[in-house]
Amino acid sequence: QVQLVESGGGSVQAGGSLRLSCAASGRALKMGWFRQVPGKEREFAAAIRWTGTTYYVGSVKGRFAISRDNAKNTIYLQMNNLKPEDTAVYYCAAGSRSEWMLTRVSDYDHWGQGTQVTVSS
Repeated sequence: QVQLVESGGGSVQAGGSLRLSCAASGRALKMGWFRQVPGKEREFAAAIRWTGTTYYVGSVKGRFAISRDNAKNTIYLQMNNLKPEDTAVYYCAAGSRSEWMLTRVSDYDHWGQGTQVTVSS
C-alpha cells in the first residue's frame, strides 16, 4: 500500500504561483495530479511516468509543470499564471498498472488526502 502525503496548497491572487509536493511511501510506475471542485467530478490535471514523460490537460498546458524526484519518491506540480478557475482541491495519485493509462481516476490505485488551492481575482 503506497501512502501519499501532499503539501503546498494555499491562497494566491490571479497570476501568482504555487508549488505542490507529493511524497510517496513507495515507488509507483506513474503519478499524477487531479483536481476537484464541489459538485463536480474529479478531473485530470497532469501526470508523469517513471521514465519522466509528462502529460497535461489542455487547460493547464504551458502554465503547470509536473516533475518527479525518483530518489525521494516525490512529485511536484509547479503552477504558474494561476487563474480563478484553477481553484480546487488538488489530489495526488499513484498507480502501477499500465503506464499508458494516465487521465482517468480509475487508472490510479492510491490517493492523497488533498490540498486546497484558492486563486482570487
